[in-house]
Amino acid sequence: MQQGPEILPEILSVEQHAAADRLAVAAGVPLGQLMEAAGQAVADAIVARWSPRPTLVLCGPGNNGGDGFVAARHLRAAGWPVRVAALGESRSESAAARAGWVGPIETFAPPVLGGAELVIDALFGAGLSRPLEGFAAETLRAVAAQKVPVVAVDVPSGVSGDGGTADPATPAAVLTVTFFRKKPAHLLYPARKLCGEVVVASIGTPSSAMAQLGVTTWENSPAIWRLPGLAVEGHKYQRGHVLVLSGGATSSGAARLAAEGALRAGAGLVTVGGSADALRVHAEHVTEVLLEPIESPADVAKALGERHRNVVVVGPGNGVSQGTRANVLAALRAGAACVLDADALTSFASERETLFAALRLGCVLTPHDGEFARLFPAASVLPDRLSRARAAAAEARVVVLLKGPDTVIAHPDGRAIINANAPATLATAGSGDVLAGFIAGLRAQGMGAFLAAAAGAWLHGEAARRFGPGLIASDIHRTLPAVLADLQDRGGAGPASD
Repeated sequence: MQQGPEILPEILSVEQHAAADRLAVAAGVPLGQLMEAAGQAVADAIVARWSPRPTLVLCGPGNNGGDGFVAARHLRAAGWPVRVAALGESRSESAAARAGWVGPIETFAPPVLGGAELVIDALFGAGLSRPLEGFAAETLRAVAAQKVPVVAVDVPSGVSGDGGTADPATPAAVLTVTFFRKKPAHLLYPARKLCGEVVVASIGTPSSAMAQLGVTTWENSPAIWRLPGLAVEGHKYQRGHVLVLSGGATSSGAARLAAEGALRAGAGLVTVGGSADALRVHAEHVTEVLLEPIESPADVAKALGERHRNVVVVGPGNGVSQGTRANVLAALRAGAACVLDADALTSFASERETLFAALRLGCVLTPHDGEFARLFPAASVLPDRLSRARAAAAEARVVVLLKGPDTVIAHPDGRAIINANAPATLATAGSGDVLAGFIAGLRAQGMGAFLAAAAGAWLHGEAARRFGPGLIASDIHRTLPAVLADLQDRGGAGPASD
């Protein structure tokens, strides 16, 4: 696997970043030293990517503006033609003095761009809690209209650091330089699209601060989970047995994708259960997957009581019906770990309380946005995916994986993992069924629900990225072995599983 920059998995809120600065100062790192390191990091990132060119630095009245003044000073020292424009005259002059900037400070009287070929947005950072307005908004709109490349300090101005929402006047940056750790906005849409390339720079915050910050959010990567290992003396029953419930003969493909995904993820055995007509279709397509007649909820309960079956996938291709509801409830009563997807969720849209009362810790719900809105109407109107997934997990009291380009995996206790490696090619029929199978296969081998969902989502995205253009759903599980081979003996200790 090609190795990119090291992922620092902890994601900090705006308040946690402020607390980290306070802890750094308490540990003996002067605030001015943090600002100097931040501005130097911005200048270094720019010099590494561009040759000298007319550059305009837009400085706000706060710490973000101070970072901008420092960056301007370092760029000028490197021979760059730099101009600075600032909001808040008296506060900006004070920030400039602290940053060591000696030179003209222009005001935000349009047209301020004046032929700039690069703009550094050091206006507001992640702490802005009001809409962009006045000369700041007018200037940023002009930057966007003239398509001048933008480098953002911390986050593009107008972006909510905690949620990823963005003001309409926010221009898209080609590069964002942030400090110590990422914020949710660097991973959540629409802000993520506005951040461009994200560089996380070290500015001297002691690593010991992390233990005092109460981290509850992480970026998904093998750094926070470890896949189940294989014992030479082991056997297939020790690797778990997944049951996948099938739809009818004309909608059986989803169950096969889930079943094959579970096998590829390492389950020792996988059975597809369904009607006689459906099993005849399955028999034409599968070799390693077992087949078993299951016609009723009583059959579901019986099947889960046999042959070491410890995980069940319900929903893919099952149909929205009373029968699907009954099968879900039978599976939950049987005590198996459940991965509920697609029709298993929508079937309870009008009986949400019945489902929530039956759910047990250890189950995983994997809705896309439409299914999520039907099952969690109150959570679906919250402003960002992180808060939506957290609210849903708390309401259902199980792990919720809210699918999308910025998939969020939320635990009912408030922990959350944001998955950022979902390529656009995953928007293809059946890809979610494979994901349900991956999660089930990992659950069968003993991974907890929270980290199995996270690992399944990352493997899903990495396999799709590895395959490239032309992806169809079955390519995902067929590419998984190459991804798994690269992960041998890798993995870390992250948020504890449930």
